Amino acid sequence: MADQAAVMESASSAAGGKGMLWGGRIFTAIPVLLMAMSGVMKLARPPQVVEGFVGKFGYPASAIVPIGLVELACIVLYAIPRTSVLGAILVTGYLGGATATHVRVSDAWVAPVLVGVMAWGGLFLRDERLRRLLPLRRDS
Repeated sequence: MADQAAVMESASSAAGGKGMLWGGRIFTAIPVLLMAMSGVMKLARPPQVVEGFVGKFGYPASAIVPIGLVELACIVLYAIPRTSVLGAILVTGYLGGATATHVRVSDAWVAPVLVGVMAWGGLFLRDERLRRLLPLRRDS
């Protein structure tokens, strides 16, 4: 698996340069770290998290751990190069639910949207196959 990741990163760096690859790694690390921290907090169930989840967002306390597990599973799939596209799709779905939850309670909803944009931006910069599939074009 490490060999395939090296091949993918090598192809990416040859096509887009090391700056693009490192930018992609940084943009990838931010959503991974934020969502991993969020998922772990849901599993740890500190009183502030439970209070926010139950009181503010209206979810039952029994839903916190399963939602945390789903969040961690999505981010693990996103972080593994071989499953990163599937992971990005699942992260997008998860963050769509988070955005809807924030909108429903009239809370700030921009953060989950930005995390999703960073996730796809990081993948776009790291993965030559995705850049070929979704080319950014300039009108001449």
